[in-house]
Amino acid sequence: MRRPRRTTLAALLLLAPLVACSGEEEPAEPDPSPSATPSAAPSTPPSTPPSTPSESPSGPTQPPTPTEQDETLPPVADGPAGKVSLPALMREDVEAGRIRRTSRIGGTDRWTGWAVTYTVDGATVSGELLVPAGRGPFPALVLNHGYIDPAIYTLGRGMSREQEWFADNGFVVLHTDYRGHAGSDPVDDLGRESRLTYTRDAIGAVEALKKERYVDDDRLGMVGRSMGGAVTYNAIVAQPDLVDAAVVFAPVSSAFVDNLRRWTIPERPDAAQALYGRLGGSPRENPRAYRELSARTYFDRVEAPVLILHGTSDDSCPVDWSRETQRLLTEAGADSTLQIYPGEEHAFGPRFADSMTRTVRFLRARLGD
Repeated sequence: MRRPRRTTLAALLLLAPLVACSGEEEPAEPDPSPSATPSAAPSTPPSTPPSTPSESPSGPTQPPTPTEQDETLPPVADGPAGKVSLPALMREDVEAGRIRRTSRIGGTDRWTGWAVTYTVDGATVSGELLVPAGRGPFPALVLNHGYIDPAIYTLGRGMSREQEWFADNGFVVLHTDYRGHAGSDPVDDLGRESRLTYTRDAIGAVEALKKERYVDDDRLGMVGRSMGGAVTYNAIVAQPDLVDAAVVFAPVSSAFVDNLRRWTIPERPDAAQALYGRLGGSPRENPRAYRELSARTYFDRVEAPVLILHGTSDDSCPVDWSRETQRLLTEAGADSTLQIYPGEEHAFGPRFADSMTRTVRFLRARLGD
């Protein structure tokens, strides 16, 4: 069940210190053994190869005009930077169209997979849809993948293992490609670097699922990996009642500036300079603009319970980022759990089955059977 919406305004937090992309918390309670897997879980992990493309962050398209100011929400700053912010997104009514199946792309006796498209504010977004066998209605999940170079990205790539595991366990899965990926419409540079358009596409995916008769719209969740963790954090602060539970694997930082310094500045310096131009300067020159792109600034809006899973040997996204995110979620009053996996790397290998067992158990408990 969703918690009652809190009406307190989000407190603006100071920017987190610079760190590299990897974050964790001291080892939490022992990870459950495979014997704890729920009865509906597969006896062995799905056969999809465990390799996951290298992930880091990348982002969205030109934002729609937000609705009028709402005094119960954090204020939108004057000027162009204010329009490119989470407070502006909070005021948007993201419109989604129906899911359209374009081709069947496989399946098992437990589920069928489809290539699909849906629309978000009139733009087309492609994705992969897995629907369990049976009449339903089923609980449903939106999956937000991590960074993969759009030039090599293909339909549904990045979380194929997770897609099949969830479908095997009775969840409808909509893996969104984001704009600028696969068969989706293009994304502009500002959308890509701010991640706000990716966030709209994830919100739109949830809204599209709600229109399907085989989906139980009282049992909706969101799962993100790496960059998709930031997309997930953004979505649950922008629309606190969007989903009933959220899970993130090896997420990037919940502070926008950490990710900017870790990837955008060294790897896409021209994009960083363009972003500075749109946001009224660098993080040093206009810190408010970067705080307002950081989900952690608005963690007091989080209503969905959150599970974070992170490995201590993650050399892409440091586990300390997730430790800090967990601390701030807890301080803000959110229902949040951080599970640390000693020795596990960014993509999750030996402990993947354990992490998915824990995730399915968490989702079943929070979404209900």
